[in-house]
Amino acid sequence: MSDFTASIERLLTQVHHWEERRWSQPAGAGRTRAQVVHALAQHLADLGAEAEGAQRHPVPFVHAMVLPDQIRVTAADLVATGPSPELLSRATDAVTEARRLL
Repeated sequence: MSDFTASIERLLTQVHHWEERRWSQPAGAGRTRAQVVHALAQHLADLGAEAEGAQRHPVPFVHAMVLPDQIRVTAADLVATGPSPELLSRATDAVTEARRLL
């Protein structure tokens, strides 16, 4: 769990101060930075649903400036499910990949 928590904290430290212009800059895979982080929020929400055996729900894109909060919430929700080590490892890998793209 600590690897996942640490990876989330590193990501949030990296992006929490970004302004809208910075979010709109290109990232890897032909997407903007905002799109990469929103996709991560969705992935974490999907992993949380998987851990609970629940139906997946879309994470709305509200605004780029809200993305750090969405990451905090989806990460906390995932941790609250008591995920398996394998699922948590997949989540940590996804955060690491998002940071690499940014």
